[in-house]
Amino acid sequence: MKKTPLFEIHQRLKAKMEPFAGWLMPIQYESIISEHHWTRNYCSLFDTCHMGEFIIYGHLKENNLNKVITADLESMEIGKCSYGFMLNEKGGIIDDLIVYKLAEDKWMLVVNAEPLNKDEIHLKNYIKTEIENVSYKTAKLDLQGPLSREILKSIVGQDIDKLKYYHFDYFPILGENVLISRTGYTGELGYELYINSDKAVDLWHLLLSNKRVKPAGLGARDTLRLEMGYPLYGQDITEETTPLEADLERFVNFEKEFIGKTALLRQKEVGIKKKLVCLIASSRRAPRHGYKIYLNNKEIGFITSGTFSPSLACGIGMGYVEIDYCELGMKVFIKEDKIEIEATITKRPFYKEGSLRR
Repeated sequence: MKKTPLFEIHQRLKAKMEPFAGWLMPIQYESIISEHHWTRNYCSLFDTCHMGEFIIYGHLKENNLNKVITADLESMEIGKCSYGFMLNEKGGIIDDLIVYKLAEDKWMLVVNAEPLNKDEIHLKNYIKTEIENVSYKTAKLDLQGPLSREILKSIVGQDIDKLKYYHFDYFPILGENVLISRTGYTGELGYELYINSDKAVDLWHLLLSNKRVKPAGLGARDTLRLEMGYPLYGQDITEETTPLEADLERFVNFEKEFIGKTALLRQKEVGIKKKLVCLIASSRRAPRHGYKIYLNNKEIGFITSGTFSPSLACGIGMGYVEIDYCELGMKVFIKEDKIEIEATITKRPFYKEGSLRR
């Protein structure tokens, strides 16, 4: 089981540690609910060093990256980030990721931990220039919450105000130029910080020296992302699902060529058979992964992610339903053994009060 550079700190903080994607990660420190609310109202610090990073060298015309990623890379400016997918030839999602344009001839891909090795094989099969896996020498910390800008301003100065949503820049911290992007997985104003792994502990202590910042684990990260309807790779999206089925077509640029395009165009032509929907329960009971979705005693789908929403005080979930049963406002039942939860198909996000774009 792999450990992040902050493992011993988590132990000293008496965090509940559990396996996640091959890593031993902090799930919670105090409680998932208290960490969730602190992030929504103040500012939390997350250890996300388990995520992977690749550097791709060369211009787009040389490296073939534009064909590997579904996002529009041609129009990207230096200092911009973009969310997209790596697809297989069938249009299935190998991984969802964020692309950073570091220079005209240098790109960074930030990928999920679980498919990291699969991602590297795929990249080596298709990228025509040098690829560098910098995952193990890169530490990633996420500072998330409505106070995150003020916290960073006290460390790096007023220039953090200039950083727009899904943009990045370099800021001097601990004697290094630290890449900071205005991105995150919580629905709140937030930043992701990339630094050499040997400086991870120092950066963690520096950020937590502000009393308005508290550590938060992957448990709260999951409830926060689910309230926003953000998909989790390995549950809501996999190689067996396409961006069309996951209702994420807006992150696919059909104006260019990319791996899996032919399959997606064919799917658009014949129509998808299932669709990822958001479900809000009429009670506090939480749907869970694998629960079945029913309409009039007919099984129409299954839950991929579910939780109790601390912000809304009810159960919420996402799952795939047959395409004929995905209408907004439709009442369904979610069942598992003797558990029965009444729910309604609704729009994402569930939580609409976040500070994301402030």
